[in-house]
Amino acid sequence: MLQRNLRRSGSYLLAMLLVLGILAGCAAPAAQTGSEASSSETAAEPAASDEVTRANTLIFAADLTDLISLDPAVAYEFGGIQVVGSIYETLVGFEPGNAEIQPLLAESWDVAEDGDMWVLTFHLNPNAKFASGNPVTAQDVLYSWSRAIDLNMSPAFLFTDVSQLTKENMAAVDDQTFEVKLPKSVSPPVFLSIISFSLAAVVEQAVVEANAGDDMGSSWLNDNSAGSGAYVLDAWDRSVSVTLNANPNYWGAAPAMKRVVMQNTPELANLQAAIETGDADIVQDLGPEQVEVLQGNPDIQLVSGQSTGLAYIGLNATEPPLDNPDVREAIRYAINYDELIALLKGNAQLVQEFIPIGFLGHTGENPFTQDIEKSKELLAKAGVAEGTEIDAMVPVGTGPGGIEWSTLAAKIQNDLAQVGLVLNLQQLQSSELLNVYRAQEGKAVFMSWGPDFPDPDGNATPFTNYEARSLAWRNEWDDAKAIEMSKAAAAEQDPTKRIELYKELTEYVQHNGPYVLLYQPTTTFGLRSNVHGFVYDPVDTPSITFALITKE
Repeated sequence: MLQRNLRRSGSYLLAMLLVLGILAGCAAPAAQTGSEASSSETAAEPAASDEVTRANTLIFAADLTDLISLDPAVAYEFGGIQVVGSIYETLVGFEPGNAEIQPLLAESWDVAEDGDMWVLTFHLNPNAKFASGNPVTAQDVLYSWSRAIDLNMSPAFLFTDVSQLTKENMAAVDDQTFEVKLPKSVSPPVFLSIISFSLAAVVEQAVVEANAGDDMGSSWLNDNSAGSGAYVLDAWDRSVSVTLNANPNYWGAAPAMKRVVMQNTPELANLQAAIETGDADIVQDLGPEQVEVLQGNPDIQLVSGQSTGLAYIGLNATEPPLDNPDVREAIRYAINYDELIALLKGNAQLVQEFIPIGFLGHTGENPFTQDIEKSKELLAKAGVAEGTEIDAMVPVGTGPGGIEWSTLAAKIQNDLAQVGLVLNLQQLQSSELLNVYRAQEGKAVFMSWGPDFPDPDGNATPFTNYEARSLAWRNEWDDAKAIEMSKAAAAEQDPTKRIELYKELTEYVQHNGPYVLLYQPTTTFGLRSNVHGFVYDPVDTPSITFALITKE
């Protein structure tokens, strides 16, 4: 049983007053269940010893403006995944700091061959139970995965495209045995990594079906939960905070923190103030200036780790003048990357490829440096006149590496002005921006991306395969060669050959794709000195395991 489970923008003052109001409750509520649930599905009331106080409440402050959904079949943003990963569990997962797949809801699994198919058989842990107190069964797994396929939201491609999973090839053999059949073109180890992601989280079928409505329960799951994790959802106050309470029926060791308040704090100055005053116990994505001020403060710990995410600009490949590959190449040559990295003051490394540092297939090759004359030549070749305008969407708040998105975008805007391109910047809340981007309605979009599982295909398919309806689709880049190369690299079993295939694909995307890859950030957290057990693992879901954290 994993230890990670013990088993696995508005006014800041107003926001903190709301947090204090949340803390006024004397006890964590029972786990929420469907309105038609039987008495056996109702969670036990927490004991008096479970009284919620500031001492056993963890306040985590970060930019959570990307929150769109808390339904595990829908959530596909950093903030949403952190919440989902705290409430729900998957069959397998990663122990923080350990790259080996570990048992979670499944205590073991077998892999066998059946003709041209792989057969994976998962044996569920008989002790696993939902917050309702009911056991986690193979039928719940079947329902959860089938529901994700039927909803077909942003993360569904991980099942349908990358895993080539169909509902017909899944079965609940009995209460404790779940079976999956996969084509031989899918690697079983890669599939195991995929199902550690929040998309594969298991919801309680009876509870969700009792509250399904006309969207299979998605709206209900934004304000209620039906999982087996260490926490249950108490409330999501949109744009303000998410409150989690310790699951009183948790099947592992109870977390020390009886309540977790995830506070939306997009401004760097407010993050600094929150950790200095103790209004927050942990803050995420401090900028270089904040780190400099906080260093040496005996009440604060600074913890940094390299993210697996990438900061990039997406360029819609069907929108003039971006539909011309020469124009996209000209933009890449217009940027002064040395100045960009200097802005981040050690909080980022230059990365111009879609496979991040630390992953198989990362080449370390950065072919672009600022070359104004070359950029102008490419624009002239494409027939782009000086003064041509390009509309760009930019998120509000803090970007990767602790730099304000507005600062990053202004720097790129100034660089492009040197080659005669006018970048018109429009700032939007991340959730609003993502909705526009996912509807293929963005022209140029500043955004960050992190792989869903620790394999190069975790980025290769989204960045290159239009059919997956992910990043390539959002930027309307339907390139048959890129799709073919991506599929070949994913299916290759020989690691040496696979590295070479990804190198060829990387070079192709660098010069033909609809992206300007900028950098791979370092994520810096501030922790109060009494906080212990904190681990940042960008490979894990969630990247921060609240259930491990204690305060003295």
